[in-house]
Amino acid sequence: MEDNKGNHMTRRDFLNQAGKVGGAVAVWGAMESLGLIGHSLVGAKEFQSPKISDLTAVNKNGKKIIILGAGIAGMTAAYELRKAGYECKILEARDRSGGRNWTVRNGTKETELKGYKQTAKFDKELYMNAGPARIPQHHVTIDYCMELGVELEVFSNSNEFSYYYQENAGPLSNQKIRKGTVRADTRGYISELLAKVSDQAALDTPLSKEDIERLKDFLTRNGDLSDNLTYNGSSRRGYSELPGGGHQSGKLDEPYNFSELLQSGMMNHFSGDYSYNQQPMMFQPKGGMDQIPKALEKQLPGVITFGAEVQEIRQGPDNVRIVYKTNGKTKEITGDYCICTIPLSVLKNISADFTKPMKNAIKSISYAPAGKIGLQFKNRFWEQEDRILGGITTTNMDISQIWYPSNDYLSQKGILIGYYNFGQNAIDYGNLPHSQRQARALAQGAKIHPQYNNEFESSFSVAWQKTKYSEGGWASYSSSDLKNYYPILNEPQGRIHLAGEHLSYLTGWMAGAFESARIVVSRIHEEVLKENKVSSKAG
Repeated sequence: MEDNKGNHMTRRDFLNQAGKVGGAVAVWGAMESLGLIGHSLVGAKEFQSPKISDLTAVNKNGKKIIILGAGIAGMTAAYELRKAGYECKILEARDRSGGRNWTVRNGTKETELKGYKQTAKFDKELYMNAGPARIPQHHVTIDYCMELGVELEVFSNSNEFSYYYQENAGPLSNQKIRKGTVRADTRGYISELLAKVSDQAALDTPLSKEDIERLKDFLTRNGDLSDNLTYNGSSRRGYSELPGGGHQSGKLDEPYNFSELLQSGMMNHFSGDYSYNQQPMMFQPKGGMDQIPKALEKQLPGVITFGAEVQEIRQGPDNVRIVYKTNGKTKEITGDYCICTIPLSVLKNISADFTKPMKNAIKSISYAPAGKIGLQFKNRFWEQEDRILGGITTTNMDISQIWYPSNDYLSQKGILIGYYNFGQNAIDYGNLPHSQRQARALAQGAKIHPQYNNEFESSFSVAWQKTKYSEGGWASYSSSDLKNYYPILNEPQGRIHLAGEHLSYLTGWMAGAFESARIVVSRIHEEVLKENKVSSKAG
């Protein structure tokens, strides 16, 4: 280890400097890196569906809500409003519901922007979730799954048997290393450093001598340290020879060198597992993520018009007017209010009666480039040979991640997510035709799983920034965007209200769309009640 002047630093020097600069904060940060500090559970905002008893007068007036987009936000808004008797009409440009909640199955067809076409050739029982693929247990999405009868199963977000694989990252490069091994060694070495600091009573924190001893005891147990507070490896990281029956006692693996671990950078990926939305348990609907939009759609018979591409969004003092195209014909529909859930990346190109500040806000928000590829294999070699049942392998190659299916374990065939990448990696892949995306994913994946070459059958890839009616994975706000534009986007434009994951602090999650829809539903309902109150007094 070196300091910023290139001088060699011992572990003692590092901890001394950390103590001088950060004091207790440095120790706290180190403990946080071990995943020892949790967070309190904060539930979704309390929400009550509008009551039909509130709307006797409204129903006589036939209040009509035009909703643009049959994604999660649009269908949720209609679902909640219809409980109170509102008339809702949804215009959806695609020929399916769900928006970015999209499950690709055999026969799925897609034409990307600029005309590239694909047809999925997966086996009929197999599928890939091209958009959202996991649900944290604290998200409101769980509540809607319960209400709508969507059956869930566990999504294996964290599996210590999956791999890290790094290239050009020191002596541990080009090796597939179990995640649990890296975590155990990192935890052990950091615990050793902290324990030795506490042993010298050097913690810059108001702990009593007894508390320091308790902390040292905890770190000794947490890192499996020896009596002299040294990490020498443990059963947590695994075995070179597994214990078993008879006299097979097993043989422990030797720990990796701490400096080599630091050079590999593998521990830099730990933070994702500790983030609040990535903590186990996580879930997925049985049979594909599209079971959620299908369940919502079932509650909305006759409400959705598919193949309706919005051209104009207009409003007057008493109504809204939407111009759209369907089957080559231009049509119009009018209503009392409009809920627009069209992604900002698409909405910015639609003529609408918005104020200049709103138009500027809409066009100023970037959307994250993101890409996925589903790879179908003849056999689940990752389960049979690598003993990986679910989870995610992480790499610094541009495929970024390999996701193993969390369903139908030990069946014969399966679909891996061969890459799930973001930023420039996603842009680079998205600029390739599907055949080259496939070839690149197979070549890189084979470095980790040589079985790729003999077991591969078919694939389907998605570049969200090139997907029509989405043009990006999710809204990507900078801190200045949140300050300057986000408040504007959240305010209604007369009778037009925006909703979607982009109108939340949960961008990229279905929960953001659900919660945004709830807010708009409550807001419109309050406006209608106020209108009725004024009308009643006038009458």
